[in-house]
Amino acid sequence: MKTSQEIKACFLFHRRFAYAGHAMVLTLRKKYGIEKFCGYAHLRPSLQFLKSQNNISYTQLLLDEDIHKQYKNEPLDLEYLKHLEQEYGIPYLWPFIEIDRIIRYNLLVRDYPYDTPKYSHEEIMKILQVKAKAIINFLQEEKPDFIFFSAIVSLSGMLLYYIAKKKGIKTFLLRHAGIGGRYSITENYKSIECVDNTFDDIQKNSDPYEKYILRAEKFLSDFRAKPSPYSSFFTSKKKEMKRRRQFAFLLPHKIFKSVNWFVKLSCGYFFNKNMGDYSNVKPWYYLLDRLKRKIRVLIGFDDLYDKIDLNEDYAFFPLQYQPEASTLLYAPFYADQIWLIKQIGRSLPIHYKLYVKDHPVMFGYRPRRYYKELKKIPNVKLIKPGAATFDLIKNAKLVTVNTSTAGWEAVLFKKPVITFGDAFYNKLPAVKKCEAIEDLPQIIKEQIENFNHDEKLLIHFIAAIYKESVDVNLVQLWPIEGGGKMEKKEKELVPLVDLVAEKLHLQPIKHNA
Repeated sequence: MKTSQEIKACFLFHRRFAYAGHAMVLTLRKKYGIEKFCGYAHLRPSLQFLKSQNNISYTQLLLDEDIHKQYKNEPLDLEYLKHLEQEYGIPYLWPFIEIDRIIRYNLLVRDYPYDTPKYSHEEIMKILQVKAKAIINFLQEEKPDFIFFSAIVSLSGMLLYYIAKKKGIKTFLLRHAGIGGRYSITENYKSIECVDNTFDDIQKNSDPYEKYILRAEKFLSDFRAKPSPYSSFFTSKKKEMKRRRQFAFLLPHKIFKSVNWFVKLSCGYFFNKNMGDYSNVKPWYYLLDRLKRKIRVLIGFDDLYDKIDLNEDYAFFPLQYQPEASTLLYAPFYADQIWLIKQIGRSLPIHYKLYVKDHPVMFGYRPRRYYKELKKIPNVKLIKPGAATFDLIKNAKLVTVNTSTAGWEAVLFKKPVITFGDAFYNKLPAVKKCEAIEDLPQIIKEQIENFNHDEKLLIHFIAAIYKESVDVNLVQLWPIEGGGKMEKKEKELVPLVDLVAEKLHLQPIKHNA
C-alpha cells in the first residue's frame, strides 16, 4: 500500500468546480500529506486561477478548450476510432458524445431548448479523437492513483472516467445522498456503492449501526411531519412565476442593471484574446435567448395548466431539469421526456390521470409548444410548476421519475415508485426500475396492486446514507471563487476530503507542536 507521499491525486476541475476542487487539494496536502497533484480543467478562467495560485505546484494541468481546438487540424483516423471503441466503448462511443451538452446540442452557450449541434458528424469524431488521445497520454504520463469527479457531464469527463477505469485508476464521483446537504462518494456512477453495501450489512447485523438507525428514525419522523426539499434553490419560492411580476424588468434600476451586465459581458468577450473558446457564450446569443425567455413568460402559460383534484386516481411525473446529468448520464435513453410521458400515459389503468409538473427552475425555458404536445395526451394533466410537490406526491397512487429526488421523497412517504434511470435509491424494494419500456405496463400493475411498504428497510437504508455521507453546503460553496474566501472553503470541505481519505485508507498526518 502506498504512503500518502507516494500517492498522486488527479482532479477533474469541471467548470467552476475548480475553486472548490483546489480547496480540497489544499486539505489533502495539509491534513493527509498528499504532495503530488495533477488536473484536467474545463474553463480557461479556472485554469488561470489554478496556475496563478502559489500553494500547489500541479505536475500537469490540461485545459479542455486548448485540446478542443486541435480537432481542426486533426486528420480523421477511423481505424484509431475503431480501436478506441473496442478498448473503451460502452459498447460503442456515441454515449461519450450524447452526454456533452455543448458538443452535441450547443447548449450552455445557448439556452435550452436550443438543440442544433454546431459540428458535423466528421467534426464530432475528430473532437472525440483528439480528446481521447490527450487524455490517454495524460494518464500514461501522470499515472494518478485516483481521480476525483464533481460531475460527469462532458465528453472529456466521461472519457477520463472510462479510460481511468480501464487502466485500474480509482474513480471517486461526488453524489448527493438525498438528505439535506449530505453528499457521498461513489466509485461507480450508477449507484452509491458504499451506501448499498452498508445497507446490506445492516440487514445482516444492525447492532453496530444503532446510532445511525436512531438518526434515520428521527429524520423520517421530522420529514413526514414537516417535509422540505434538500435545497431551496430548486423550489418555486426561488423562481418568480406570477405573470404580472414579469414586467418588473421595465423598472429603471432593473433596466440599468441589465444593460450594465450586458456591457460587461460584451467587453469581456471582445477584449478576450481567447474569445474563440468553444465554451464561451457570445453576447448576441445571450441577449437573443434572454429575450426569447422573457417573451415566453410575458405571454405566460396559465391557460395551459389544469386543475388539481387530489381525490382522483393519478400517477405523478415531475419533469426533470434539463440539460443535466439526471438525464444525460443517469437516464440517457429516456431524456426525451415527452416520449416517456406518452409511454407512461398509455401504460396506466384506464381511469387514471397522469399529473405532469415542470421543474420550477425550468420556468420560462420550455416553449408553449412543449406543453401543448403534452396536452395532446388525453389522460395527462399539466400542473403549474408552483404547485406543492409534496401534496401531489402524498396523494398519488404511483410516482414515476427518471432519477428525480421526487422519487426519493415519494419513498419517504410510503409510495410506490418507478424509475427510468440510475437513481441512488433503486436498491429499495419500494422502487422498480424500468429497464425495457415494453415491461412498463406490467411494472405499473405490480406497483399499484401489489405494493407493500417496508418501514424497517427504509430506516436501514437512511441509516446507511448517514453512515456513508457528510454534510457539505456545496450549493453555496460551488460558485465562490478563490482569493480570501479559499480558507473558508477549505474548512467547509474538510468532511468531503475525509471521505476521500477514508476510501484511500489514509490517516491524518501528525504535525509537530
